[in-house]
Amino acid sequence: MAQTSSALDRLIYLASMRDYNTGLYVHQGLAARYSAEVACEALADCHQECFRELIFLGLKDLTEQLNVYMQSTGTEADDFLRTWRELEPYRVAVPVGTDSLVAQFLFSNLKVALAILEHQNSRVPEPIPVA
Repeated sequence: MAQTSSALDRLIYLASMRDYNTGLYVHQGLAARYSAEVACEALADCHQECFRELIFLGLKDLTEQLNVYMQSTGTEADDFLRTWRELEPYRVAVPVGTDSLVAQFLFSNLKVALAILEHQNSRVPEPIPVA
C-alpha cells in the first residue's frame, strides 16, 4: 500500500480499493504475493484501524487532516467543500460492519470540520497597511 500522510488519506485510499458490489478489497499486487483472501483481510483490518484513528481525533486535528487532504487533491477549495457538503462522499469510505452510531459520529465531526474550512475559506484577508 502506498504511504500516505494521515488517517483520512488512508481511509479514502483504502475505501477506493473496496469493490462496492461485494464489500471485498482488491489489490492485485498483494493478492499475487499472498492470496486474494489474505490481501482482502489485511486491507479490511487497515481500513478499520484508520477509521478508529479518525474517531478519536480531536476536531482541530480532523479539520487539519481534511484541509491537507483537500489541498492534495488539486481541486479548488470552493469546489471541494461544496461537493463534500452536498454529496458527502465520505459516507462510502466507512468500513463494512461499522456501527451506524459510530459512523454518524464521524460524519457529524466531518460536517463541522467542513463548516470550519468553509468559514476560513470565505474570509477576506485584511489589507496590509502601507507605510
